[in-house]
Amino acid sequence: MGTKTIGIREDVYERLKARKREDESFTDLVDRILDDTTVDWREGFGTLTEGDADELERIVEDSRDRTGEGLSARQREALDELADVEADDETA
Repeated sequence: MGTKTIGIREDVYERLKARKREDESFTDLVDRILDDTTVDWREGFGTLTEGDADELERIVEDSRDRTGEGLSARQREALDELADVEADDETA
């Protein structure tokens, strides 16, 4: 198998060197790091348990309820302020 030469900044080299094990080459190090960090999102697909799914659904519903309540409260406040402005305009 062939080899390639790559350029990296000195600070990155130092970080790699610090992670390199005594018995491994830089190629081995990069290969190990890539294996550790390469995650296929499909590997975990469908692993949510029934209990976790129910809890997630409850959390989402609670969040929607709180958001809806907040929007309603702000709408009421805005309507009250508008009514006050209109009342002031009529008395002026």
